[in-house]
Amino acid sequence: MKSQLIGLLMNSWISFSLALYFHSGEREEKCIIEDVPSDTLVIGNYKVQSWDIREQDFLESAPGLGMFVTVTSPSAEVILSKLYGPQGTFSFTSYLSGEYIICFQSNYTRLVSFPGSRLRIHLDIRVGEHFLDESVLQAKDKVNEVNMRLEHLIEQIHHVSKEQNYEREREEKFQKTSEETNSNILWWAIVQTIILISVGIWQIKSLRDFLISKKLV
Repeated sequence: MKSQLIGLLMNSWISFSLALYFHSGEREEKCIIEDVPSDTLVIGNYKVQSWDIREQDFLESAPGLGMFVTVTSPSAEVILSKLYGPQGTFSFTSYLSGEYIICFQSNYTRLVSFPGSRLRIHLDIRVGEHFLDESVLQAKDKVNEVNMRLEHLIEQIHHVSKEQNYEREREEKFQKTSEETNSNILWWAIVQTIILISVGIWQIKSLRDFLISKKLV
C-alpha cells in the first residue's frame, strides 16, 4: 500500500521541464534564457534534424553534423562550452540564482550550398530533476525500492521549496523596484510642480516690472 501511494505521488508530481523545437540556419546561433534558482541541477537533451532539399523533409541525422552548446551564467561567466554530436545530453549546476543563457550553434557547413535549407533542433530542459534508475530499482528488494523512491521524492520537495524561496526573492525584488520607481515618479512630479510655480512667479514679476518701467501702472 505504501509503495502504491509513493508511485501515485511520483506519477502525479509536476515535472519542471521545457520541451520545444526551433529552426536554425548554417552557423546560426540560437539562444534561450532559463531562470534557475541557485544550487540547482539543469539537464538538457537535444536532437538535431537536417532538412533534405530533395525529399522536402527533415532527416534524423547528417554526416559531420555537430552542435556547440554554450551556457552563460547571470554574471556573464561561461560555465559550459562544448561540441556535441547530432543529439546529446548536457548538464550544469547553477551556483547563483538568475537567468542562464543556453546557446546552440551548429558546425554544419553543407546548408550554405542549399538555399532555404535549415536545421530543426528538438530541446528538452529539466530543472532540478534527478532521475531514478529503474534497473537499480528492479534489482533491489521492495524495502530498498520504497526508500529510494522516498529519497527521490524528498529531493523533489526540496526543489519545490527552493523554487518557492526563489520566487519570493524575485517578488521582493520586483516590489522594491516598483516602490523605488513610484518614489522617483512622485519626486519628479514635485520637482515639475516647483519648476512650473517658479516659472509662473518669474513671469508675473517680469510682467509687473515691465509695466512699471513703461509707467503703465
